[in-house]
Parts: sequence; C-alpha cells; structure tokens
Amino acid sequence: MKKILVLCTVLFTGFLFAGNTGQIKGKITDKQSGDVLTGVNVFIQSANLGASTDKNGNYIIKNVSPGVYSLSAAMVGYDKEMVRNIKVTADSTTIVNFQLQFQTVEDELIEVAPQRVMPKSKMYDMAAGTVSFSRSAVYEAQIPHNTEEYDKINESGYFDVITKPLSTFAADVDAASYGNARRFIMQDQLPYKDAVRVEEFINYFNYDYKLPEKEHPLSINMEYADCPWNEEHKLIHIGLQGKTLTKEEQKPSNLVFLIDVSGSMDDPKKLPLLKQSFKLLVEQLNPEDRIAMVVYASSTGLVLPATPGSEKARIMNALDNLSAGGSTAGGAGIQLAYKVAKENYIKGGNNRVILATDGDFNVGISSTSELVRFIEQKKDEGIFLTVLGFGMGNYKDNRLQELADRGNGNHAYIDNILEAKKVLVNEITATLFTIAKDVKIQVEFNPVKIKSYRLIGYENRKLEDKDFEDDTKDAGEIGAGHTVTALYEVVPADEKDQQTKHELKYQETHIRQGAQKSNEVLTVRIRYKDPDGNKSREFSKVLTGKPADLGQTSINFRFSAAVAEFAMILRDSEFKGHANILSVKKLAKSAIGKDTFGYRNEFLNLVDRVEVLLKNK
Repeated sequence: MKKILVLCTVLFTGFLFAGNTGQIKGKITDKQSGDVLTGVNVFIQSANLGASTDKNGNYIIKNVSPGVYSLSAAMVGYDKEMVRNIKVTADSTTIVNFQLQFQTVEDELIEVAPQRVMPKSKMYDMAAGTVSFSRSAVYEAQIPHNTEEYDKINESGYFDVITKPLSTFAADVDAASYGNARRFIMQDQLPYKDAVRVEEFINYFNYDYKLPEKEHPLSINMEYADCPWNEEHKLIHIGLQGKTLTKEEQKPSNLVFLIDVSGSMDDPKKLPLLKQSFKLLVEQLNPEDRIAMVVYASSTGLVLPATPGSEKARIMNALDNLSAGGSTAGGAGIQLAYKVAKENYIKGGNNRVILATDGDFNVGISSTSELVRFIEQKKDEGIFLTVLGFGMGNYKDNRLQELADRGNGNHAYIDNILEAKKVLVNEITATLFTIAKDVKIQVEFNPVKIKSYRLIGYENRKLEDKDFEDDTKDAGEIGAGHTVTALYEVVPADEKDQQTKHELKYQETHIRQGAQKSNEVLTVRIRYKDPDGNKSREFSKVLTGKPADLGQTSINFRFSAAVAEFAMILRDSEFKGHANILSVKKLAKSAIGKDTFGYRNEFLNLVDRVEVLLKNK
C-alpha cells in the first residue's frame, strides 16, 4: 500500500490556562474530498493521552505536560499518519491539522482470525463494552447474556376531533418488527412488548389496492366498517399503493454492500445467512448494475470495488471469502460505504447502501446520535439506505430502526433464507427502487361523523401538524409496488356531539354548516417528493358514507384488522378491548385471498403457536 506524507499544519497560539499544562487541538479532513472526518482517533504516543474528532472534524487534547511529542491520527479506512517533534509549552495551545489519505484494498480478503475467549483474569466492563488486552494476545469477550435493545413504545391514545381534527404522520414501509417477532415465536417465546410495532406487522403483508393513475405514483384506498375488538367503535382502513416498475423502467443500480464481519456475526443465523441472502440479490442483477462491497470489524476495507452485475462469479467469490472476527467499527464502515457510493454515483440511477448487521457497534463512532447525524447529512446527496438486521442475543433493533428512518431507507429483519428471498427477490423492486420520498399523510376528521380517533401504531412516525407542509421535515420512503396501510380506531359522533357550539371560557368553536350537511367522514391528504426532487407535490381523497358490517368488507380490510388485533394481543395493549386469538384466526381465515408466497398461511401458523404459548404462560 502506498504511503504519502501527511499534510498538516502546526501552529502555536497563546491562551491563558490555569496550571502548568498546554493543549493540542486541530481539525481532520479527507485529503481527496476535503470532507471533515468524524471519529478519528488522535493519540500522543508517549503521554497516554488522546481524543476523537467530533461531527465537525475537530479534536482537543487537554492537560498536556510541556515537552516534545509525536502525534498520530488513525481511522479505519484511512492510512495512519504521524507528526513528530510537536512542542507543547505551558499555558498555550498547539494546533495540528491533518489531511488523511483514503485507504483502498482491492480484491483482497480482509479477515480477522477467530479469537479466543477472554480469561476470567482479564477485565471486562459490561456497561462500557470494553475489554482489557495483554501485549501477547488479543482476546474477545463472549456475550454473557441477552443484550438486545428496543425503544419503549408509548401507544397512541384517543384524540377528540373538536380539539384536534388533524392526524399527521410519515409513511412507513418497514417490516422488521414482524420478522423479528416471528423469530421469538418460532423459538417458543413471546416477543418483548416493545419489539412489536403494530404498523410493521400490518405492512409486512401486501394488499390488493387499486394502482395509481399516471399523475401521481401513489393511490389512496379507504374503507369504513365495524371494529372487530370493540363493538362500540369503528375501524377506518387507509391504504396507499405505489406504482410498479417494469424491467425496462428500472434504472441502473449503484449498490454498496456494507457487511458486518465482526466477531458477534460468527453465528449460523448471522454471517452465513447474510452471505446466502446477498447471493440471492446478486442473481437478480442486470449487467449495467454495479456492486461494491465494504466490510467492517476491528478494521474497515473495500474488498470489492464497483463491479458490473455481469461479473456475478467475482461478486459471489468476494462473498464466499468473508469470515467473522474482531470488534465492530460500524460507524467507520458506514462512512466508507457512503464514500464509495458517492464515488460511483449514477446520475438518475438507483444509488443505495445496503447495511447488513446485528447493529452491535462498539468501536469508533458507535453512538446512535452520531451515526444518525452522519446519515442525515449524506441522504441529501441522493444515496438511499436499506438496513437488514440479522441474529439474536445482541440485536440492536432501536439503532437500526432509527438509521433506516433517518437515512431515506427501509428496514427488514432476516431470520431465515425464505425471508431473505421475500425481501431481496420477491419484493426486490420495492426494496431497492424508491418511487416517492418524504411521504407524509394527514387526515382531517369531520366532527359531525367522528367524535374521537386513535391511530393504531406509527408511534415513532408521528409528525406535528405544521410539519405536513414543511419540506425540510424528513418523512418516509415508498418503493415500487409497495403498499402502506394505516388503521384508525374511531368513536362515532352522536347527536349531542354534533352541536355547533362548544363552551369555552375564552373562545368559541364552531362546526361549519357544510360539515353538518355533508356525508364526508374524513379527508386524506398525501404529500411527497420525487426520488430526486426537493419540492413536494400533494393530492387528496375523501371518505364518504356509513360504516359497513365487518362481513361486507374487503379481504384487505379483514386481514389487516386481524394482524392488528394479533399485534395488540402480543403487546398486551391497553386498547385491545375484546381482542382474542379465536377472533384473530376467524378473521384471518376469511381473508387469506391469493396467498402466492404463503405469507398469510404462515401468519396463521404463528397465531396457533402464540395460542399455545399464552395458555402455558
């Protein structure tokens, strides 16, 4: 590997400090692009002092005793650089700026040999996830217990239509929660309550909605009927259908596989399954597509430069050569993957990073907030993100969910090869080809028809009502052929709720005359941007009429209601009403429909398993 002389600036400036020490600070950038580098480790060789660069590329090392030092800057994916003979004096600041050279490793296996379990005499800090190392050998601690992480879900309650007539949220096509919950159930365990996101259960399944007209890439489909788990309430079903793409309409893809090969991935359900999954995707590539492959463990590297889709054997060989070992420098891997994607950017094409990991980052930039900030900066460059979660025991669902949400992306959990086939073969256009980004949904209820409402799920996708028309606010992405489904549980208004005046001390609230005479129940407004656009477009649709009997509803309505009821049972939701397994099975069986890939029948098998688990609880 070719080394270059570090480009640096060393300046001395005087500041007044308390005490007899000085400090070293500076900024670190990429030599080629000039971009700031976050998470670079800067170390004074002989003083056992160091620091890491922040999101602006700045670092500072304080309390340095007067003397002459050598300073190193290191980051996975870049050549390590060192500056010698740096003089530090008391009560002064020495400024050292670095420009680091990007490190490229082509067609070369990056492998970390399997590591031994750390002896008990070595120190392992469970809270910090750190290990002490001896000079003679490298040790890695095995995960001693379950360290999976899920964000707490505070379920949405009911809102009064008079005081809050608008409900606003971002579209969500993620389905990771369903696959992850299935993993628990197939192991004869009930999933954690906060592992169950109701909207992701519903959106795991596709629905037979009307395709959009030419003007917009989405269509709106609605139904209004009885609520299965509460006879006093009604259920409103809102479904969006994304336009489909023919093979000829699919633009060339610039894909970067970002693969976690750390020690935590050394499990049959992790790296081996990951490699099988990516091979399924490789088989779908067109000759004009390009694939690059970045791996990360204790170090990060480019093991496959951008390679045409016609060279499938070369891509497969790179996958076959991967093996697991080391700690997890996930933040550095993400930085390198976006850099490679940018270098091979296809204007007007499908540019995407596909991250495959258990999410257990523990080296370099490992905090979720820092990673999110980095990805938010990069999404504006037209590079989308797909996050594929693998494994158990240390799975970081909350981190991967947020990365996907903030990175113009989608999130799936791969628990078996059939799920990999679903995501990367059967639904490949939906997974890879975005047809609308920053998709927002706003519903306005007619207070004459609806007294109160509750959006089922979407707790982490809620938006302020004012955000709907704010084009700077991030929202969800929808892929080609994707369906997005949302359910509202509503309380119908009666005559006393339809009074035109509502007594308040300082103001009066009136219902418009037109609403009194209208048969409109609600209006749905959709706002979205084209995949390469920055300005939103908007359209709407009105729901009218009276609620139907449950038996008169479509297969779409009944099956989505059954899935929602099942998810609320798993969550033990305070809003589950009379929900029960028998009701779920009856409703789902009446709505199997055309189950081409068997996903709905598999759902019934999961319901049967949960029925037994609940009885034995």
